[in-house]
Amino acid sequence: MTSVKSLVFWLIIACSAFGTSAHAESECGILDQNVRLLASDDVRNLCHDYPAKLYLIVNTASECAFTPQYEELESLYQDYASRGLMIFGFPSNDFLNQEPADEDEIQSFCTTNFNVTFPMFEKTIVTGPNPSPLYADLAVEFGEPRWNFYKYLVNADGVVIKRFTSIARPENSRFRATIDEILRLIEEDEKMKQDAANEDSM
Repeated sequence: MTSVKSLVFWLIIACSAFGTSAHAESECGILDQNVRLLASDDVRNLCHDYPAKLYLIVNTASECAFTPQYEELESLYQDYASRGLMIFGFPSNDFLNQEPADEDEIQSFCTTNFNVTFPMFEKTIVTGPNPSPLYADLAVEFGEPRWNFYKYLVNADGVVIKRFTSIARPENSRFRATIDEILRLIEEDEKMKQDAANEDSM
């Protein structure tokens, strides 16, 4: 377990360092994207409008065997938002026409059936030759999604840490343990930096 924790910690540190050099023009890395909210004309910046310690980006669909994961994602959001987890949902019709509805219908479906409160964005192309800018960036880092409810963990520097396939359920204890451990390590790193800053100011 110790070696696993150490690997996760150094992965976060390495990713942060990579993000600083590769995205010098933006402290947010791939999260510096302006995207329209679902069924709205309101455009938001994924980084600046949603400051967080850790981001989970998910491509969703309403007529998929994995659609019940909406409920699990909402539960995860409720449990970890206070510690700095943000979840973004991107409905997509890229896989077997499993999101044929328009945006108003998708919004109503998510709210009525699963009480979704985490941000949902415009219907999005996530794979193929013309994906959205965000998903093009995700594909460069960790490959494009191969089905609905693929999940990407991204740190606050906008660097992808990990990808989960559709079968990785947010209610699964191992999935939650991964989220919990990464957040804990981020919190420890923040505390160490703050302690060092306090010592330097004395």
